Amino acid sequence: MTDGHLFNNISLGGRGGNNPGQFKLYSGGLAWKKQGGGKTIEVDKSDIISVTWMGIPRSYQLGVWTKEGLFYRFFGFREQDVSTLTTFIEKNTGITPEEKQLSVSGHNWGGIEINGNMLSFNVGSKEAFEVSLADVSQTQMQGKTDVVLEFHVDDTTGANEKDSLMDLSFHVPTSNTQFPGDENCPSAQILWQAILNKADVGSSEEAVVTFDGIAILTPRGRYSVELHLSFLRLQGQANDFKIQYSSILRLFVLPKSNNPHTFVVITLDPPIRKGQTLYPHIVIQFETEAVVERNLTLDEEVLAEKYKDRLEGSYKGLIHEVFAKVLRGISGAKVTRPSMFRSCQDGYAVKSSLKAEDGLLYPLEKGFFFLPKPPTLILHEEIEYVEFERHGAGGASISSHYFDLLVKLKNDQEHLFRNIQRNEYHNLFNFISGKHLKILNLGDGQGRAGGVTAVLQSTDDDAVDPHLERIKNQAGDEESDEEDEDFVADKDDSGSPTDDSGGEGSDGSLSGGEKEKPSKKEASSSKVPLKKRKQKSADTEGSEKRKPKKKKDPNAPKRAIAPFMYFSKAERANLKNSNPELATTEIAKKLGERWQKMTAEEKQPYIEQSQVDKKRYAEESAAYRGAATMDVDSGAGSSE
Repeated sequence: MTDGHLFNNISLGGRGGNNPGQFKLYSGGLAWKKQGGGKTIEVDKSDIISVTWMGIPRSYQLGVWTKEGLFYRFFGFREQDVSTLTTFIEKNTGITPEEKQLSVSGHNWGGIEINGNMLSFNVGSKEAFEVSLADVSQTQMQGKTDVVLEFHVDDTTGANEKDSLMDLSFHVPTSNTQFPGDENCPSAQILWQAILNKADVGSSEEAVVTFDGIAILTPRGRYSVELHLSFLRLQGQANDFKIQYSSILRLFVLPKSNNPHTFVVITLDPPIRKGQTLYPHIVIQFETEAVVERNLTLDEEVLAEKYKDRLEGSYKGLIHEVFAKVLRGISGAKVTRPSMFRSCQDGYAVKSSLKAEDGLLYPLEKGFFFLPKPPTLILHEEIEYVEFERHGAGGASISSHYFDLLVKLKNDQEHLFRNIQRNEYHNLFNFISGKHLKILNLGDGQGRAGGVTAVLQSTDDDAVDPHLERIKNQAGDEESDEEDEDFVADKDDSGSPTDDSGGEGSDGSLSGGEKEKPSKKEASSSKVPLKKRKQKSADTEGSEKRKPKKKKDPNAPKRAIAPFMYFSKAERANLKNSNPELATTEIAKKLGERWQKMTAEEKQPYIEQSQVDKKRYAEESAAYRGAATMDVDSGAGSSE
């Protein structure tokens, strides 16, 4: 880079775990972006007041202090990066980075240094640990020599973090010289008062404003939403979440099309966790026309000094607007509203379905958002291409009124939005083209004669669907009922679970059902390798003539897919990307292990997909058998 330095795999330290990302140091300041999207930090060079280097296990840590009292820790740097970045920082900011050393002696006695809102515990001249006083919810004295710090119970957590700091206690002898005291005010009390001034405790005792009985769709339930100065609290009958404002990335205010409700979505990083389920989006549903009046419980001095031009003393208006304004003023998060896109009904979204769930797809200025369940945010910068597809279910008469939108991401993950009404095609195509997103197979501006583009643009509902015809032709040429091309059954594949519905969908690796399946007893007792079995068949070929294979009818309906296969299709790409070294059989085993550990609620979307496919197969089979019977009857009549 000519204007600075760029580093990958640099982690940001702090609450919620250590998140890897991309770090950029340039002449105007520094920036860090979380790997895979999410949290972004930008610091202008004029806001930096000090920089430190510290050698930690296996890497080096860069500490950056800002004028707002914030402290950022970035680690993952190599030893040779230290001198290069030090020279660059000195040249562009005029600040000479200070070198600090980490104490590894294990001693639990030393001195305390309070710098801004950071408290450091030092052993001699080396630092043992540091904590942010902004995370302290309460502090109190125990006796005359002990100071206890209690930290916020934050329900946002990193994917790999299982433990969090709850409380910390310091013992300050009366003979302490760093915080000298007397009989009336011992040394511990002086330290306690110094921490009390920086920790800003007490804000958790009373909420600034409260919204009662709010319907939250994800995680589902009715909650009392409390906005405190340092955190957001969701209090329900069964669950209670506390979320620090630093975890809020963005707010979305999205009205529902032709519906008396409005979505307000709080996007989090890291997400909140309920059991083993992570919720990166809190989806709140407000009544659009509901009007409320709220007075904030804030001192006028605090309101004028700390929240000037951000908050007002009282609010009156639509409930979703009041909520968004207060939350934005306290947290500082940005608000995203609907884009210029309009549907045929002059709404802000189009109706579609994702993973067997009906919802609304909002085309936004910088991405797509599917709500309410599962809430899925896709940024334009993450998209490799989009593809319009004719809807292939339910026969030509039904499919001609709908189409599907496939969104392929750069990490090979795919999102298929189904059952979009045909008259929404022009609006979506114009919007996507205006964002300069790559479009495959459809809407490339070439207007291929007889292509899918021409069919969707046509107003004739009886027009032939070439996409559907192509699929039918491909199905007729296949000799296999294989449902998933990536899934290969192997003798070591013991991880794929069985399912009650798997009788029809679990034989994806068989060749069209030409041979009878062996019984379980025969399959388990067979120890002959595949090559030897083939040789044996070849040896006996001369003595016993093999029966000719029965050809599969190309018009026969495609068998239903088991729930596990839907889960496998949805998750295999993610598992393959995160573990590229795994072989196909190992990926299948891991998918099987995940499926067995999933709860009934987590399996439900895939079970519903399988049930829909079962119904489709039953209907097509009945029609197929009926047609076959008519053919037999007509043949018998002609013979007479």
